[in-house]
Amino acid sequence: METPVFEELDPASDCDCPGCVHWRRVLPPGFRAGGLAGHPATLSHVLGLTRAGRTPMALALAATAGTLLAAGQSVPALAAAHGPARPGAPADDEPDTPQGTKAPLHGSTKDPAPSGQTSRTPATTRAEIINRAKTWIDAKVPYSMTAYWKDGYRQDCSGFVSMAWGLPGNEWTGSLDAFGVRITRDQLQPGDMLLFHNPANPQKGSHVVIFGGWTDYTHTYYVAYEQTPPRTRKQSTPYAYWSNSDHYVPYRYKGLAEGAPGAEPTTPEPPAVPTPFPGAAYFGPGANNDHVTELGRHLVERGGARFYTTGPGPRWSAADQRATQAFQKAQGWTGADADGLPGPTTWAYLTGGKGKDIPAATTSPGTPGTGTSQPVPAFPGRAMFRPGANNAHVTRLGQQLVKKGFGTFYTTGPGPRWSEADRRNVEAFQRAQGWRGGAADGYPGPETWRRLFS
Repeated sequence: METPVFEELDPASDCDCPGCVHWRRVLPPGFRAGGLAGHPATLSHVLGLTRAGRTPMALALAATAGTLLAAGQSVPALAAAHGPARPGAPADDEPDTPQGTKAPLHGSTKDPAPSGQTSRTPATTRAEIINRAKTWIDAKVPYSMTAYWKDGYRQDCSGFVSMAWGLPGNEWTGSLDAFGVRITRDQLQPGDMLLFHNPANPQKGSHVVIFGGWTDYTHTYYVAYEQTPPRTRKQSTPYAYWSNSDHYVPYRYKGLAEGAPGAEPTTPEPPAVPTPFPGAAYFGPGANNDHVTELGRHLVERGGARFYTTGPGPRWSAADQRATQAFQKAQGWTGADADGLPGPTTWAYLTGGKGKDIPAATTSPGTPGTGTSQPVPAFPGRAMFRPGANNAHVTRLGQQLVKKGFGTFYTTGPGPRWSEADRRNVEAFQRAQGWRGGAADGYPGPETWRRLFS
């Protein structure tokens, strides 16, 4: 076999990607890879070279490549990955995403946007946005800043979002914001977009993705639907993105059909359905059943927590009667209608969420069952203490847990974002009250709140 002859070529570029820098450093001084698209990194793929040396296959490929070069034949360039490596993240998580400019839909049967209406926002829903995004995921649409998919949208990142939002044409990162309303991180919901446009150099760093929802309660990672080399992908992504994170801005599509532009979609809560009244025999001195427990829980939720020192539980007590009477008086009832024993109307009001709540105590401090020396702050509601919650009530809860000696699970904080440490500390407090099972789930209710702040 003849020794391969390599032709000395001038470099075609000064690419500074990690692969090219490496091969410029290790190749012989008289050797250049300009004949292979100008990237030494490309040549390494063709020759099969490695840092450890050459394999028999590598030598064979090298000979073949040398023969082709000597004969003056062109060798197809192979794609090389570019961009700085980042510790702790795969190289392809930070895509090189050049994009096209504004353009009409290409080869589509859809009607073009009327003149002067290129910014119109057709109505759509969040479900439709995500479903359209998934069609490209399923089809594995290859990335291209010049090619158009069969639906008429350009196969780059901005074309992908234009398609998902159902826009009348292909937009780019410099124009997509006109179709959305700027929102905050806490308002993000599936179908919104995270946009980074670099006006100084639109082809450097600019990118846009569809937000698909948080992956867990910490809100540090989310599902991103995006068009990036080599094809469309759906991937768990750190907020806001792998790179240039501080430059991404969340937007909500103006044409969402769920509600007013930019507003949170609202789903009215169905009215509470009262449970059937079990009968007067289930309440009063000597009663011991689950209906008494249910009554007490409703009374606590309606402002009667101060009447209970323990429970509520299945055994009828004076606390149940005082709390029931307070609720009845809050409705303006008197006499036999406010005797502290629930009848059908009292039960329907409590279980159906009707009527007025029990007012706060106004009697002198220290009176048993009517108040405390330091008033308990109003319970803000269970929704304030759930995964994803971020509010001042969580901070206040945590600080009180620490004050009461139940801050064991905090390593930092406490702070406003609800965490597993909050839940475990609340659970420890609830268990200290003698509660078990669902009564000690780590999520504060009115009675947990009252006892914690008493």
